[in-house]
Amino acid sequence: MLSQTLATGLAQYEIGAKIKALRVAKGLGQVELGAHTGLSAALLSKIERGQLFPTLPTLLRIALVFGIGLEHFFIEDKQQPAVAVTRRKSRIRLPDRAASEEPSYFFESLDFPLNDRTMSAYYAIFPPGRKPSATHQHDGEELVYVLKAQLVISVGKSEHVLEEGDAMHFAADTPHSYRCHGRTTATALVVVSAGKKSRL
Repeated sequence: MLSQTLATGLAQYEIGAKIKALRVAKGLGQVELGAHTGLSAALLSKIERGQLFPTLPTLLRIALVFGIGLEHFFIEDKQQPAVAVTRRKSRIRLPDRAASEEPSYFFESLDFPLNDRTMSAYYAIFPPGRKPSATHQHDGEELVYVLKAQLVISVGKSEHVLEEGDAMHFAADTPHSYRCHGRTTATALVVVSAGKKSRL
């Protein structure tokens, strides 16, 4: 049980509100975030509402999902760095659907805790032989650059096959989906402009 002094001191960091802001910005529900972190939706709800303060290991599990460091929760906006590096070894790979046995793709967030950024970036991996991802849409614009193999992107009623080195830009509020084309795993860099529902 935390003392009133400790509870007051922790409350000023608004950790729960920051977790909720990250979750909403990525378009994740509490159940989906729970599936990625191993935490229950009920526990996440209490944390987000400030009824419970997470332990450092719990907070780190949440931070890894969003590709950020623990410092994101403890420094003021004005103290945020103007330049940040995301190391490959520190990224966490997530499936497009948490409960799926054969995800359509995996993604790694390339974002770092720069609060005023106007885009989100991902490294995406598309295994061959998988069904197309669920059709989705969100605010902003999207740029996809194929790093390896071939990728099919469906936007609205049109379908486009992108080869290695090809790029595609489209309005992300148009329903779209992705799938690997061929027998080789495709990889791509995906950049999404900021929007309240921005998500790969």
